[in-house]
Amino acid sequence: MKNQELVFPIVNLQLSMGTNMRDIIDLKQARDVGFSAIQKAADFLRDRFGQAHSIKKKGAIDLVTEADEYAERLIIDTILAVYPDHSIIAEESGNVPAQSPCQWVIDPLDGTTNFAHNLPCFSISIAFAVNDETVFGVVENPVSGERFWAIKGEGAFLNGKEIRVSSTMSLSESLLVTGFPYDLKTIIDMLMARFKRCLEASQGIRRLGSAAIDLCYVACGRFDGFWEQNLHPWDTAAGALIVREAGGIVTDFSERPHLSNMKEILATNGRIHKELIGLL
Repeated sequence: MKNQELVFPIVNLQLSMGTNMRDIIDLKQARDVGFSAIQKAADFLRDRFGQAHSIKKKGAIDLVTEADEYAERLIIDTILAVYPDHSIIAEESGNVPAQSPCQWVIDPLDGTTNFAHNLPCFSISIAFAVNDETVFGVVENPVSGERFWAIKGEGAFLNGKEIRVSSTMSLSESLLVTGFPYDLKTIIDMLMARFKRCLEASQGIRRLGSAAIDLCYVACGRFDGFWEQNLHPWDTAAGALIVREAGGIVTDFSERPHLSNMKEILATNGRIHKELIGLL
């Protein structure tokens, strides 16, 4: 892939590991490990797409298939084979703790409901964080073959081509995207009130069913803004970095800088951010 041919002027991240010790993390190597892991999972999910699945429910509308679980195992095994001392946070496996400040945040199948219904809009999301700061993220749609990724301070890319957020200046000219949380019935009035205000103020709203894809589509200018609530770190860690590296802004609904453990996220091209804050 073209991605593999890119050369970075900065590939090492130096971290303070105590008074007398420093650890050097090779971000190029971390990127390549992330690419290898996501490629294995993408190949598997692409082969499984359109077939019958064993579907379980984690909640009334929160599905998990055998494909989620196997893809996650492929990713974790690939990462730990190179970095056995790194910790893992994954949607299906939970937290695999370690002493290292390095952590991988994994969603093996973001958009399981779409996948289970044979809709080709789902993704794999892998983020790499050091001392709780995401420094590499990659998101791939196995069906389309689109791979979005970013390294902190090095820009954002789609299949080797640098991407930027849109230049849309006003909310009235903006196409937005949102998602609905699994517990939507408990907060439906609030959700619909926000949706109504944004729909009235914008050119339109779409709902794709994969937060990671939504964020990447903001990063490459297909959407001008995205908001959602009640998300998890694996939903947003990679995509949020990709948006920021593409020139966008990512906060919560109160305009605080977004952290991966926050439940709210608003990602925009920056130009319409304050208008959306006012509506949310």
